[in-house]
Amino acid sequence: MHLHILGICGTFMGGLAALASEAGHRVTGCDEAVYPPMSEQLRALGIELVEGFDAAQMALAPDVYVVGNVIKRGNPLMEAILEAGARMTSGPQWLAEHVLHGRHVLAVAGTHGKTSTTAMLAWMLESAGREPGFLVGGIPVNFGVSARLGRAGTAGQGSPFVIEADEYDTALFDKRSKFVHYRPRTAILNNLEFDHADIFPDLAAIETQFHHLVRTMPAGGLVVVNARDEALQRVLKRGCWSRVQRFATKREEPGGLSARGDPQAFDVLRGSLKLGRVEWEQLGEHNQLNALAAVAAAEHVGVEPQAATAALGRFTGVRRRLELRGEVAGIRVYDDFAHHPTAMRTTLDGLRRKLEKQQLAAAAASPASAPRILAVFEPRSNTMKLGTMKAQLPWSLEEADLAFALQGPWGWSVAEALAPMGTQAKVADNVPALVATVVAAARPGDHVLVMSNGGFDGIHGRLLEALSARHAVR
Repeated sequence: MHLHILGICGTFMGGLAALASEAGHRVTGCDEAVYPPMSEQLRALGIELVEGFDAAQMALAPDVYVVGNVIKRGNPLMEAILEAGARMTSGPQWLAEHVLHGRHVLAVAGTHGKTSTTAMLAWMLESAGREPGFLVGGIPVNFGVSARLGRAGTAGQGSPFVIEADEYDTALFDKRSKFVHYRPRTAILNNLEFDHADIFPDLAAIETQFHHLVRTMPAGGLVVVNARDEALQRVLKRGCWSRVQRFATKREEPGGLSARGDPQAFDVLRGSLKLGRVEWEQLGEHNQLNALAAVAAAEHVGVEPQAATAALGRFTGVRRRLELRGEVAGIRVYDDFAHHPTAMRTTLDGLRRKLEKQQLAAAAASPASAPRILAVFEPRSNTMKLGTMKAQLPWSLEEADLAFALQGPWGWSVAEALAPMGTQAKVADNVPALVATVVAAARPGDHVLVMSNGGFDGIHGRLLEALSARHAVR
């Protein structure tokens, strides 16, 4: 089968392309504004990429067009497909019919932490010899790819399949959330906040979609749910027909999973019973909670908690999750996918915790040499562009010593939104100006944390080059 994928460089569609290619299908695709790491993965797989959405691509005559949710009416290729009555489907629908059918699907849903938790869970299953298939919205360092088929076998006999389950809509012709197509037997519900303001009017609308996900699950399934999240408790109260395993519970709650210890070294408990211990390099309480959820989900497919926690000690994270991109003259530059205010705050908090001991030692020797966090962010997500969460930006960035932001053509003033931060925040109108402002402020020992869900016009490399140039001059 020949698939031509519209919007192929998105993390989900790029992963689907990898799966289809591995399954022996011919895969081509098109997109615009492509950027790593997905573009690199697709090229490594030998998948032909077409820049843009020109209707001339109809000449490829594929068996089916797989339409990503980034595609809107008015797109030239989409209009040509509709006019011709050509065969088309959505990415989630194709995946459900050709990859997921008959397999034990473990779906990871939630506003935050989906990618990291999916990667953790896939690694636990891999370490236990289960040869899982997976589709992750990023590239887990342990695997080096965002997706693989795993051991397919015959219907019902293949290895488990772990998938990042997004609540965003499926396609222009299917406005259901992607995850309702996946029919999981195990589902993690990590957390739930308002997001995707371009398609959801409020949090209640997103809760309805999560309720629809729960409705697709069998009685023999397992819903792993964050006990601290009020929105998720409301979802379950609307009806749940599967067994529920709660995590992040109080320790006296029987049956619930909790953590005891620091986020980088902690015991996993069920009630007062120790199930295993995690010692790893991942930062922050959010990753500690992600680990609890993954342990519970892995247990549902037969991986003992002690084996699962041991596997986490060898878990090396996901690209673009506090990924160190380089260091120049003692200044480190990190890349992170955070774009929602809560995720930005959580990421900064994780880095701050890592630096606390270093800061105390440096401050005692010389206050001026204490390492600082310089946060650099781009309000790029559809929700951010609408300005829906602009009032939360000072709160999301308060752990940074200095904050630097890009002002784009989104119709609201980033400078006004960050005004409560005073001189702690600076705004630039373009990436070169932003780079110059950051480089002028940076000093040895600083940690520059870049946050965006896009390529940010190659700002990471630009920062490292500018820092190198400044250092060379000196």
